[in-house]
Amino acid sequence: MIRMVHFADVHIGMENYGRTDPETGLSTRVVDFLRRMDEMIDYARQRDVDLIIFAGDAFKNRQPNPTFQREFAWRVRDMSEMCPVVLLVGNHDLPTTLARASAIEIYDTLAVPNVLVGDDYELHMIQTRSGPVQVATAPYPIRSRILDGVQTHGLSIAEVDALMQENIQLLLRSLARDASKSSVPRVLTGHFTVTGALFGSERNVMVGRDVAVLLSELADPTWDYVALGHIHKHQNMTVKMHNAPPVVYSGSMERIDFGEEGDEKGFCWVELERGHTHWEFVPVSARPFVTLRVDVRRDADPMQKVFDVIQKHALEEAIVRMIIQADVDNESRLQDTAIYEALRAAKVSMVAAVQKDVERPLRARLGASPEGLSSLELLERYLQSKDIGPERIALLLERAEAFFAAEG
Repeated sequence: MIRMVHFADVHIGMENYGRTDPETGLSTRVVDFLRRMDEMIDYARQRDVDLIIFAGDAFKNRQPNPTFQREFAWRVRDMSEMCPVVLLVGNHDLPTTLARASAIEIYDTLAVPNVLVGDDYELHMIQTRSGPVQVATAPYPIRSRILDGVQTHGLSIAEVDALMQENIQLLLRSLARDASKSSVPRVLTGHFTVTGALFGSERNVMVGRDVAVLLSELADPTWDYVALGHIHKHQNMTVKMHNAPPVVYSGSMERIDFGEEGDEKGFCWVELERGHTHWEFVPVSARPFVTLRVDVRRDADPMQKVFDVIQKHALEEAIVRMIIQADVDNESRLQDTAIYEALRAAKVSMVAAVQKDVERPLRARLGASPEGLSSLELLERYLQSKDIGPERIALLLERAEAFFAAEG
């Protein structure tokens, strides 16, 4: 049995909702992501890990500053001193042009012991203290590489994407065919979107246009475990499939924004054995994101209701946003300074926003002096007040004008 850790998408350099940490000089959000890596490394060390697979996206962007590179390198050193480490190239690790180096290529250039950089579709035999493992690497697909020599001139985007998908499938099948020639445990690690995956907030930080890989190409019993990166939401894609290996997105280890508020963050611990792999998701203490919603419409004392909501929640070290529904009668009683002070007293890490959604009478939303407007103009203002798109409004007005003409 091979004891393995699978993690991905650490995105060092993500600084939203952060402030400067006085101890390190880094953003508190950068420190969050680094601490999650430290949690994973401590867990792996305590359990005598045999192999660590990082499934891509080490940094927020393709040109990380030297400080971020140093912080990641320290942790790569810690991991490599324990066992072999596979670093897969993700889309955020890629250079802007093929002639340039990726953000993690330096480990290959320096031939860092126990570190393998997965920058191509290749099969590797890795020796661990508990025995050999076959690891197939499938980095983020680059069009110019995947379609090298393929004529794409004059093709539509959809046709090029279809060619990409077809060629990626051929590469994955070739890796599976080669891996099946040996009886040792087999792992495929990839950084891409799989059809049917549930997305997190990675769409907000995505670089480039994605081409989805068919799940059927990964759910191949040739593999004992498929370690995926790119999608931030942890999920097992084959949980309901018979005779298929676990095809698992470990997810990111720290929340990026409120789109991931309810997502548990962590990494995967895998006990890898040919035909008998067991795995589990290991949660980490990611910083909480909390949305407080309070409705004070028709409340005589809206501030007290706001204070009550704050006191009912455990907000220490959380990143918090408050959304208050109010009406025109009590909006003026909401005191921003007092709300921020109450949140700070609750020891929040950061107040992301205090948003007021004020319910206004229909007349106010329609604008001043509607009496002099025609029926068509009144309808247009009403539709605009409902946040209907301009194309839809134009169509509705066209139909309404025909209706008014027929009735007139």
